[in-house]
Amino acid sequence: MDETYLANIGLKLSARNQLPGKVLEVEKDGLVCKIKIEIEPSTITSVITEEAVEKLDIKPGDRIYAVIKSTEVMVAKTVGEKEGKESI
Repeated sequence: MDETYLANIGLKLSARNQLPGKVLEVEKDGLVCKIKIEIEPSTITSVITEEAVEKLDIKPGDRIYAVIKSTEVMVAKTVGEKEGKESI
């Protein structure tokens, strides 16, 4: 991500909360969209507004950054799930 551009529009991001990835799927559901992002070796899903998807012109195959706000990340573990099998 171009840090000069971000500074020019008044944004500053730490390197720790940016994960580069590739859009696998965009699933529209009413006013929100689920964006499946491949971040090797895993896949994450982001839920954003349809308007944001349109403004950013997000489509499968695009290279994007998942920007994670630490206060918004939740973690869950399925009881009884086999070790070594990850689910995000």
